[in-house]
Amino acid sequence: MFAPKNHPETLRILTGKSKPVPQSKIESALQEQWELFNSSHKRSGSENIIAKKSTPLGVQSSFQHWDPFPISIKSAKGAWMEDVDGRKVLDLSMGFGAMLAGHLNPTVVDEVKKMLEIGMLFVTPSPLTRDAAERMCLRFGIDQIRFTNSGTESTMYAIRTARGYTGREGVVKLEGGYHGSYDALSVSVKPSLDQAGSAEDPTPVIQNTAVPGEVYVVPYNNADSLERIFKKHGSSIACFVLEPVMENIGIVLPDQGYLERVRELCSQHGIVLIFDEVKTGLTAGFQGAAQRLGVKPDLICLAKSIGGGIPLAAFGGKKEIMETITEGKMSHLGTFNGHLLGVASIIAMDIVATKETLIEAEDFNKQALTRISGAIEEFELPAHSVGFGVKGCTTWSTEPVRNYRDYKATNFDLAQLSFLWSVNHDIMSPPGLDEQWLISFAHKQEEIDFMVDDFRNFARYLRS
Repeated sequence: MFAPKNHPETLRILTGKSKPVPQSKIESALQEQWELFNSSHKRSGSENIIAKKSTPLGVQSSFQHWDPFPISIKSAKGAWMEDVDGRKVLDLSMGFGAMLAGHLNPTVVDEVKKMLEIGMLFVTPSPLTRDAAERMCLRFGIDQIRFTNSGTESTMYAIRTARGYTGREGVVKLEGGYHGSYDALSVSVKPSLDQAGSAEDPTPVIQNTAVPGEVYVVPYNNADSLERIFKKHGSSIACFVLEPVMENIGIVLPDQGYLERVRELCSQHGIVLIFDEVKTGLTAGFQGAAQRLGVKPDLICLAKSIGGGIPLAAFGGKKEIMETITEGKMSHLGTFNGHLLGVASIIAMDIVATKETLIEAEDFNKQALTRISGAIEEFELPAHSVGFGVKGCTTWSTEPVRNYRDYKATNFDLAQLSFLWSVNHDIMSPPGLDEQWLISFAHKQEEIDFMVDDFRNFARYLRS
């Protein structure tokens, strides 16, 4: 298989030697681990039954649910949580990046407490919100910014801004890419391959609950496919939206030169390039993924890591494009935009997310990736390690995953078993089979040793 170089600021460790895990072993292990799960998490099961009476699936975001029931947490501090069954569990999910500083980080808590003595919501301009905006512009290298309350709002308003600026309506997105629940971005999020058409020129797959308008879909790491779409439909396309590093199907790294070519094509066709950094942001480094990878988008969407656990998001970029709002071509509205608790969290994260703290967390992440890769090699597992910034994952494939079709060819049974093993052994992994761990500022050597030892025990279990 063709294996191009990944971007030098990213990490992929291929061991080159593996042997299959027998399907009979996987199936018997899954049965054993599900039995252990049900017997060890009875109070979580009871809590879910009660919660279902007042909310669908018993959760407040459908992604939080898995069958037969999700783990219910009653408290968290630092890198650890306690569930309703009384177990202390290591949190490797960390709110998909929102808890980069760790649970109840003292600086975040202090800044929020100080803000509560000033106010919560002004619904009018303030030097406080202006200061927060200036901090974000400086850190992420953008001209202007507007605050929102979620990643979905940020990507939605970025698209509307691009439409207002260009006078066009069309949107291009990645096959398999998730960017929140705005209709135009709900196309081909994780489509069935029997509906998705050609791997080179995918067919947009649309849910009947969405009315997306003019949307085109391209594979990640395929600039030729993007160029064909631009040449055919460029006169009606407003923007191209992508995560610079895909982080909703594990971690999929950009090929060397791919993002640079994307930038060239967007500039050539007058199409607004939007980087969705809702999941990368500060987890990618001190100034986010765009500056680390050396490619500047026209607009950037931020959330999660900039807020220290407080609901907060933003979009911003070039002044000439953001002036679409100033000129009234697009109205950006929201009562809670610039909420003062969000402002406090921005100040706190600006204080704690230093180059030094991020380098330390990334070094811990690289250590985890390297040691887990060593276990993969020792036990000849059909897997490899992938990382970017403070995030990492084990991908259950011997070949690099470069796009959604590659992801669909990974071993989902082993991914499920790996997730279930961790949950049963006091590690809270992200609930999907396609997410990544996060090493927060609260994770230190003890936590790295714990997660690596857990994976080594899992590898030994697979070969027992």
